[in-house]
Amino acid sequence: MRMVDLINKKKSVETHTEEEINFIIKGMLDGTIPDYQVSAWLMSICFQGMTFDESAMLTQAMAKSGDMLDLSVLGNNIIDKHSTGGVGDKTTLILVPLLAAAGFPVAKFSGRGLGFTGGTIDKLESIPGFKTSLSNEEFLNQVKEIGAAIASQTANFTPADKKMYELRDVTATVNSIPLIASSVMSKKIASGANIIVLDVKCGSGAFMNTYEEAKKLTETMVEIGKRSNKLMSAVISSMDQPLGNSIGNGIEVFESIQILRNQGAEDLKELCLYLGAAGLVKTAKVKNIEDGKKYLNKFIENGQAYQKFVEMVKYQGGNLEYIENPEKLYETGFAFTLEAEDSGYVEKLDALTAAKASKLLGTGRDKKEDSISYNSGIFLNKKIGDKVYKGDVLAKIFANSVEEGQKARKTLFEAFKLSKQPVAQPDLIIETFGVSS
Repeated sequence: MRMVDLINKKKSVETHTEEEINFIIKGMLDGTIPDYQVSAWLMSICFQGMTFDESAMLTQAMAKSGDMLDLSVLGNNIIDKHSTGGVGDKTTLILVPLLAAAGFPVAKFSGRGLGFTGGTIDKLESIPGFKTSLSNEEFLNQVKEIGAAIASQTANFTPADKKMYELRDVTATVNSIPLIASSVMSKKIASGANIIVLDVKCGSGAFMNTYEEAKKLTETMVEIGKRSNKLMSAVISSMDQPLGNSIGNGIEVFESIQILRNQGAEDLKELCLYLGAAGLVKTAKVKNIEDGKKYLNKFIENGQAYQKFVEMVKYQGGNLEYIENPEKLYETGFAFTLEAEDSGYVEKLDALTAAKASKLLGTGRDKKEDSISYNSGIFLNKKIGDKVYKGDVLAKIFANSVEEGQKARKTLFEAFKLSKQPVAQPDLIIETFGVSS
């Protein structure tokens, strides 16, 4: 078998066999296939695509290239959730303790932020002392003990995906649906859960800007999961405005704690309950989404979900003073307000522009090795559909310098657009896949 023939095969829109894909992944990792040939193959996929079967075979080969977690000791229903990333998306911080409080253990691997989307690991590391680097043994023992753990991926977790992404990043082959789907699902499959809930963001603040792109990615990931014997649910959710009211790191942990204390933004709570319910339907614990939402909401109302979050933070070494007094997570030297210059209704709150404002405060990174600010961020007082009077505070900005705060304020102003006419609140859930309503 020669790599040049396999490149030509895909270039000619022919279908790979499982043996051929395994050959490519093995050769990429052991160095017998040079990077330039793998890059040529990746480019051919960008132009010619892959079938669902090919995508599933590629995903399995990538998942099996490193450690594979066996979570069967935790029970028959292990739920994992993945979001494609968006502005203000802190659903993992809420869902993990919520599902654990409901009796469903969650072993969640998460990543760091890159570009304009925040990373769950960055947010958790805003809690002083919180340990995100756990060995597989520590990770599993914690889930056995308290039912919940969120950790960064181990060094030998899907190494084929890491290698392939490095090549995609420098060869303009990142934006390919089969390659994105295989990258995401390889990590989900290697993580060991048997129930996977996907939240695919769509809008200006998402990787998938259009509905058509989001739907194609969702369908591909769902089909990969089915071919890997996983129970799959998925939603396409709106990311034209930030999710919830906060953008940053520590400030998003603060808002997550608010939700777990039965306070905070309704859109954020609604999405968390919906995603959790989608997982519960697959366990047969509930019959439909509405029953699942009601069931899970009980654990927010009775405080058990919040207590599970406290337990997880304590177990992973976090300073509980910052959980009991979460305002400390976004204490900065400077605070600014953005006031409305006119009266009306919020017609637009562009998620990407808001993310750019937050990044000016140091909350994001361009390269993986960049340092970030944990305490700075933005809190939104008004969102799409809200009534606004002249002088009302649209948002508060927490900065570590006057210069950063002023730059962020100027950019954030551009994210808002007011209308004289009432504006309807946008739909949060755009479409569902494999979900019983």
